Amino acid sequence: MLEKTVYKQLLSRAFDIPVAVTYWDGKTENYGGDTPQVEIQIKKEIPLKEMTSTPTLTLGEAYMNGDIEIKGSIQELIASAYRSTDSFLTNNPFLKHLPKISHSEKESKKDVQSHYDIGNDFYRLWLDKSMTYSCAYFEHDDDTLEQAQMNKVRHILHKLDPQPGKRLLDVGSGWGTLIFTAAEEFGLKATGITLSQEQYDYTNQQIKERGLEGKVNVLLSDYREVKDTFDYVTSVGMFEHVGKENLGLYFKDISKFLVPEGRALIHGITGQHEGAGVDPFLNKYIFPGGYIPNVAENLTHIMDAGMQISDLEPLRRHYQKTLEMWYQNYMKVYDQAVKMYGEPFARMWSLYLQGSAASFESGNIDVMQYLLTNSPSGTGLPMTRQYVYEEEK
Repeated sequence: MLEKTVYKQLLSRAFDIPVAVTYWDGKTENYGGDTPQVEIQIKKEIPLKEMTSTPTLTLGEAYMNGDIEIKGSIQELIASAYRSTDSFLTNNPFLKHLPKISHSEKESKKDVQSHYDIGNDFYRLWLDKSMTYSCAYFEHDDDTLEQAQMNKVRHILHKLDPQPGKRLLDVGSGWGTLIFTAAEEFGLKATGITLSQEQYDYTNQQIKERGLEGKVNVLLSDYREVKDTFDYVTSVGMFEHVGKENLGLYFKDISKFLVPEGRALIHGITGQHEGAGVDPFLNKYIFPGGYIPNVAENLTHIMDAGMQISDLEPLRRHYQKTLEMWYQNYMKVYDQAVKMYGEPFARMWSLYLQGSAASFESGNIDVMQYLLTNSPSGTGLPMTRQYVYEEEK
């Protein structure tokens, strides 16, 4: 009886929208109004200690296992929790005391492969044809997901103001869309680097099919093993994987990869305030070893690495829309995901996509593009951003 009383106190302050909660004894409580926007059914009592210590992990696992059902928008429910300053879901000590996570080359490879080597067949189900798994860039409201992803790739490359024939390194090259575009449309000699065997195999297959031998190559390696230098460096969705203790070294390596007067475009998830840190649910099931830094952390590391910031652009709303479109695609193939990996896995990914969209929607996290040079002179970039938009017309 006491535990249920505490439950009621916790959940009554957890959201800023009307929510109905049906407890394991069949009784329903309305919080925030009599007409709920979302209905939560807790089928099985969850120990309070677990609820209050690691709520996102505890509730996430309960949802995966079917012990919690939700009627209505999970995205809106989670976004409301982020907006509620009294929510126990977001104000918990775990984020203040980071767990010790190894980011050795061996552990980093294991972490990356646990996420990206689920299989190309899985990602092919709900990504667009470009197989791009990062924030898209919507130049127009009616852009398709594929158009927006290609917009993003070109937006990154245009910002570098690249010259044909020069060399580009893409750190964390995914399934290769950026390096293919760099070679085919910008005339660059492009090298990608990944720790994912699935991505490496796919990229090599595409290099052959596109006739890009001699123009594009990919390395199955840790970025810390790269010894060469390049005119341009790109890195999309990568620094989130290196760990808090390695962020400084990551940005120093980016600087090290650049020739004198070289340029880098770093695109990644970050927080404008405290940052998301380490979420126990995401760390266990989605991105082992992941850490989301805040902007101030990254800027400090950039300065320590001796690089100059030429441009900084937030794309938070673009990532919210990207995730919403991924979720729509995913739900169309949900039954296939269940057949391939089982119901808990399929529910986990549904929760992850909706929860991530909510995190961007609420401003809990952001995504930034940092245009950097390794010289205070500005390295010949135009005086304004106009050159980027002129090239994109």
